Amino acid sequence: MRKFAALGAAAVALLTPFAALAQEAADDVSDTGDTAWIMISAALVLLMTMPGLTLFYGGLVRAKNFLSVLVQVGAIAAVASLLWVVAGYSIAFGPAGNGWLGGFDNVMLGNLGNVRVDTLVPESAFALFQMTFAAITPALMVGAWVDRARFGWTVAFCALWSLLVYAPVAHWVWGGGWLASAMGTLDFAGGIVVHTTAGVSALIAALLIGKRQGYPKTLMLPHAPSLTMAGAALLWVGWFGFNGGSALAANDDAASAIINTHVAACMAAMVWLGIERFTVGKPTSVGFATGAVAGLATVTPAAGFISPGAAIVFGALSAAVCYPMIQLIKQRLKIDDSLDVFAVHGVGGITGSLLLAVFLSPTLGGTGYGEGKTMLSQFAAQAVGVGAVAIWSAVASAVIAVLVSLLFPMRVSEDDEREGLDLSSHGERAWEFD
Repeated sequence: MRKFAALGAAAVALLTPFAALAQEAADDVSDTGDTAWIMISAALVLLMTMPGLTLFYGGLVRAKNFLSVLVQVGAIAAVASLLWVVAGYSIAFGPAGNGWLGGFDNVMLGNLGNVRVDTLVPESAFALFQMTFAAITPALMVGAWVDRARFGWTVAFCALWSLLVYAPVAHWVWGGGWLASAMGTLDFAGGIVVHTTAGVSALIAALLIGKRQGYPKTLMLPHAPSLTMAGAALLWVGWFGFNGGSALAANDDAASAIINTHVAACMAAMVWLGIERFTVGKPTSVGFATGAVAGLATVTPAAGFISPGAAIVFGALSAAVCYPMIQLIKQRLKIDDSLDVFAVHGVGGITGSLLLAVFLSPTLGGTGYGEGKTMLSQFAAQAVGVGAVAIWSAVASAVIAVLVSLLFPMRVSEDDEREGLDLSSHGERAWEFD
């Protein structure tokens, strides 16, 4: 009996490490519901880019430039996605990095874990979801240079921008970088990482590339507001994945983020229509669409942290701030940010990022401040985050734009611009009327 007992004890001792490993492996298992939601959210964010953003922007330009917008957005999304696989994800979220850049262990999406840290989803699903963010962010900038940018410059600029601006900023805020770890800067779904980077960079690009021929004297009306409305609707629906998916789980946080996203867009669209009614005499479809997008951009950094009542306030303030900013940029400063990327996305994202510090308060329905944080200290953290990202985006974008222009001129010739980019750059027409 003693012999059998000794053998049994030896067997237990021998198998214990393997049992521990098996238990660890069992713990490293993803949740199928969360995983399904993240994959659906990734599809929704891609829907925002193609066809949402293409139709939204395409309807706002003149007919002769419609296809060029679609091709530019599509090409940017494609090259940004490829670069995300090659190195972007590793720069943004790779382990063994520092406060400024991630490590390079995940180049070519290699060495991904079974489950992304602090989530219950596979790291491959997390990387996929984040890829769609990396695709839409540089594509947002297209609205600043429509009608006049050379296709080669556009693609090359956005490719380098995605690696040198977007990926590092994503690491600073979402990848455990210095803004999150040292400052405590918060950004639920991209008010800083997406909208501030793209908005500020778009303004710099518009300044460098110059005005469209005839601007501002020539009236350049949208050729198809109906398409813009359709694009805005797709953006609105897709934004549920953009913000709701950023909870990284199919739970109450995701549902709350979607509710806040929706009511902010509703309020912003209605306030924008009211402003138009009193300033230009009639509420317009383009105004409704632009207002909704402004509300969506503004609530993005706070969607999962605030109450629905606060989200309504975010929506109202987004229209009240972004509408006059368009007038300031275009009429007072005469900057041809053609489709108001900075005034809507940049200013919206910045406004929402700063408002977050106030409405994070539990007394206002927010989820509360982190340990040692107060409303004032959180506001300082948000301001530092916005300021640092805005400065980096502006400086890096200017350098990238100029360097790329040494190989590819920024804009097409005057003749090509008059003819329209559809024909001059792509040899096609969007519409044929017999």
